[in-house]
Amino acid sequence: MAVSANRLELLQIADAVAREKVIDREIVLAAMADAIQKAARSRYGSESNIRADINSKTGEIRLQRLLEVVEAAEDYSTQIPLELARDRNPDAKLGDFIADPLPPMDFGRIAAQSAKQVIVQKVREAERDRQYDEFKDRIGEIVNGTVKRVEYGNVIVDLGRGEGIIRRDEMIPRENMRYGDRVRSYVYDVRREQRGPQIFLSRTHPQFMVKLFTMEVPEIYDGIIQIRSVARDPGSRAKIAVISNDSSIDPVGACVGMRGSRVQAVVAELQGEKIDIIPWSQDPASFIVNALQPAEVAKVVLDEDAERIEVVVPDEQLSLAIGRRGQNVRLASQLTGWDIDIMTEAEESERRQKEFNERTNLFMEALDVDEMVGQVLASEGFAAVEELAYVELDEIASIDGFDEDTANELQTRAREYLERLEAEMDAKRKELGVSDELRSIDGMTAQMLVALGEDGIKSMEDFAGCAADDLVGWSERKDGETKKFEGLFSKLEVSRIEAERMVLQARLAAGWITQEDLAREEEALEVVEGAEQDA
Repeated sequence: MAVSANRLELLQIADAVAREKVIDREIVLAAMADAIQKAARSRYGSESNIRADINSKTGEIRLQRLLEVVEAAEDYSTQIPLELARDRNPDAKLGDFIADPLPPMDFGRIAAQSAKQVIVQKVREAERDRQYDEFKDRIGEIVNGTVKRVEYGNVIVDLGRGEGIIRRDEMIPRENMRYGDRVRSYVYDVRREQRGPQIFLSRTHPQFMVKLFTMEVPEIYDGIIQIRSVARDPGSRAKIAVISNDSSIDPVGACVGMRGSRVQAVVAELQGEKIDIIPWSQDPASFIVNALQPAEVAKVVLDEDAERIEVVVPDEQLSLAIGRRGQNVRLASQLTGWDIDIMTEAEESERRQKEFNERTNLFMEALDVDEMVGQVLASEGFAAVEELAYVELDEIASIDGFDEDTANELQTRAREYLERLEAEMDAKRKELGVSDELRSIDGMTAQMLVALGEDGIKSMEDFAGCAADDLVGWSERKDGETKKFEGLFSKLEVSRIEAERMVLQARLAAGWITQEDLAREEEALEVVEGAEQDA
């Protein structure tokens, strides 16, 4: 059968659209068939079930009306009686569909316009799906494009087979882009939205710098050198921590390159952003000292539970360590994941003196001793009355100027003080209405019971409903800064593991868990405790 010019033209249009939009030809033909179906329904009745097929080789269009086989037809535009259906197909049965051929139709102006809208819509949807499928797998890559337009500070980038957007807050400050400029950016998100896939690009993302170094430094690309962490103040300054898996290769030197050629290529792309390349270390103290370069550090004190570190610097190094507007210490904190408190040697000395005086006064009041004895105990490293009460007697007696009788007397006074304190707290606990049964929990003290009572936790059921976070507090890290939230026992030196164990005992007593559940949970806690001790 000869193919008419109109049919050939139909296939040529489908081929042209498929090539231009980079979508499958069958999708275009299916869109045309849907358009013909819609036009046919407007002619034969919208209630009619019409199917259009386009032969992908010849371009022949076949229109059919599908009629459901029923016992007795009520609507002859959609149904056909079983008796008539069997005249056409002897094997027809109830529920089948009989195809009723329709004659070819000429499109009127309105039908043609409607068909065009359907085709455009279907092709656009197919194009969006193709764009989304292509770019969703490219998240985390660097792409090159051309600036298409700038809208309210946001830059629309032509990526060849899609459009990306660099929002104003993802642009390097003071960076100007004009129509036609070539731009390199990082794909950090691709979302399927109603108006089509949105490809979000960034030039300020820390991973953009990582990818640039990967392109410039072959050792990073090959995996010999690893970038462990990055902190950026876009357009101004950045810090990058690197480590080498090969002891013969200097990670910092490899990233800097001959006469700084490698790092300068990255700096040029980032509009002159200064980059400090720092050797990564497993030891937090060493890593933080490196991260604070170029400042010199005299001493560091780590608080691992709070992920906080105190850094002591010489007086003349303070401004250098903090940096302009706090930039140096902020980037070092982001790089290491630790909160960093910077103080001068004079400030640290003043703080230590204040702590020493507080401990001295504590011992003077609790033990009813003179200032000299209080100072001796504080200088020997005793920080609390509990330490003095339960330490080996020989340890106190070995202090210069103390003998065994003095040590015995001090320990007796310390224990009496703690007993008085416990009695006062127990009386307060009863006033608050906290249940006696809570005292049966291992590790629970009168001070803890008072803290619970003041928060309205008075029974075993109440305490069983607590989480470890409620008791010891928790930390949230946002924008490179850690915010600490206090718990009920935050001032009572209770560890998270101890809090977990107390809550588990309460849940067992309240009947919430079985002895087998408790054993499983205890086993898991022992694993965590062992890992923390190893670390």
